[in-house]
Amino acid sequence: MRASERKHQHNRSVKSRLRRLEKDYRALLAAGKKDEANKSLPALHSAFDKAVKAGAVPRATVNRKKSRLALALN
Repeated sequence: MRASERKHQHNRSVKSRLRRLEKDYRALLAAGKKDEANKSLPALHSAFDKAVKAGAVPRATVNRKKSRLALALN
């Protein structure tokens, strides 16, 4: 397997996980479970930061998403 294909597969799985975490977080907010959403926010931020460290997503995109997710909580 080519290295580029291996990296592509890894990045896809990382992005998929981020989308799932973000969707779960927004579902908690929509259900009015702010306490649970508040507890899951640090884990969500950590997952986004790890994705940046791995090079799967750009830093600016992550910063924007983290900001908007935190604003959605308040």
